[in-house]
Amino acid sequence: MDDGKGTLARRASPFLIVLAALLSWPASAPRGQEPQVFRAQSDLVVLHVNVFDGKSDAVPNLPQEVFHVVEDNVPQRVTFFTNEDLPVAVGLLIDNSSSMLTRRHMIAAGTDAFAASSHREDQVFTILFNEHVTPGLPPGMPFTQSPGMVQASLRKVPPGGRTAFHDAVIAGLSHIEQASHQKHVLIALSDGDDNASRYSERQMFARAAASNALIYTISTANLDPGVGNQRLLKRLAERTGGVTYEPRNEQDVVTAFGEIAANIRRGYSLGYVPTNSATDGRFRKVSVAVRARGLKNLRVSARDGYVASDQAEPD
Repeated sequence: MDDGKGTLARRASPFLIVLAALLSWPASAPRGQEPQVFRAQSDLVVLHVNVFDGKSDAVPNLPQEVFHVVEDNVPQRVTFFTNEDLPVAVGLLIDNSSSMLTRRHMIAAGTDAFAASSHREDQVFTILFNEHVTPGLPPGMPFTQSPGMVQASLRKVPPGGRTAFHDAVIAGLSHIEQASHQKHVLIALSDGDDNASRYSERQMFARAAASNALIYTISTANLDPGVGNQRLLKRLAERTGGVTYEPRNEQDVVTAFGEIAANIRRGYSLGYVPTNSATDGRFRKVSVAVRARGLKNLRVSARDGYVASDQAEPD
C-alpha cells in the first residue's frame, strides 16, 4: 500500500463548494523527486459516491438518510448532499502507444458512446500519451463541450512509441483543477503498463490522494493477452472512488465508455465537517455505507480517505 499522500484541499459552505488549485503541477520531474504538495485549509470533506446493485447497475434516487459515513471508526453527520444531474469536468486519458495502432476506430466509437450519455454542459479535455504526454485540445482551449472537437483532438498525434501512464495521470489531475465544475472525473484507457514515465507509481498515487477527482480506468490488457497491469488500474480506480472496467473485446470497450458516462450522472456528492478538527497532516480513513430498506447486495464506490490539512486556520 502506498504511504505517500498529498494534502487534500477543500473549503465549502452549505451553498457552495470551492476547490482551489493552489500550486501548478509540473509536466515532468526526475524519478525519485517528490511532486509538489497541495496545501489548504479544509472545513468540509466532500465525497463523490456511486452505488451499484448486484447486477453492477448504478442505483439512482437514493435519499440522504440512507448514507452513513465513518471516519477513523467515528460516525460523521452528513451536512451536504446532492444527487442532481449536474455537469462535470471530465478528462479522457487515451493510450497512444504502439499497442493502439489498430484501435483508432474503437477509441472513436467509445468516445461517441460517452458523449451520447454525457451532460451537454460537461467540460471535457483530452490527453494522448505514449512516451510523451500531449494535450489533445488546441493551445488556449483548456476544455470543450463539442463532441466533434473531442474526436478531432484524439486524431492529433499518430499512435506509436512507449507508455508513460503515470505521467499522464498526474498531468490529467493537474489540468482538471482548472475546471469551474465542482465534480472532477478522469477516464484512463490503457493496459496499465508503464515503461517511459518520469514519475513513479508511488508519486502517481500520492498525487491522486491529493485530488478529489474520481478516476475510472478501462483496461485494454485483455485485448492483447500477456501484457498490461490490470492490478494497477484497479487500485487506482478503487483508491479514488472510481470503477475499473476489464473488457474482453473492442465492443466491450465502447460499452464501458457509455456506462461510465451514465454512472457519473447517477452519482451522489456527500459532505461532512469532521469531528476530528486536528490540523495534523494525517491520513483519515473514510468509509461510506448505504442501508436502504428493500435493497440488498449494494456496493458503494467512494475514495477511501483523505489527508487532513497540516496548517492552522488563518485568522
